[in-house]
Amino acid sequence: MKSQAYRMAMLYDFYGEVLTERQKEFYDLYYNEDLSLGEIAENYGITRQGVRDVIVRAEAVLTELEDKTGLIKRFHTMHGQLEQVAQDAQRVQQLAAQMDHSELEGLALRIRDTAQKLLEE
Repeated sequence: MKSQAYRMAMLYDFYGEVLTERQKEFYDLYYNEDLSLGEIAENYGITRQGVRDVIVRAEAVLTELEDKTGLIKRFHTMHGQLEQVAQDAQRVQQLAAQMDHSELEGLALRIRDTAQKLLEE
């Protein structure tokens, strides 16, 4: 994956709902709001180590879920495959237009549009 922050964001997006409310809150403040451990600790009246422990535990839960399910890995694989389908459909559409084959061109357009919609979801 691209970077640690990106990886953590993906883990949270896919599996964040399994975390406790406190884990969600600290994780969000640390990774999304870019607050330091000290800032979070000060805001909640606990130690920096206490904040770190909550975030490390949340990271472990999310990482374990990805290790077991592989949903993010499959998401990235499918995304790449859909991009290839869209590119191939675009090429078929171009070739069909050159051959003046309107039905084939229409089918390729529909495939490309469907792939694009799936990529946007």
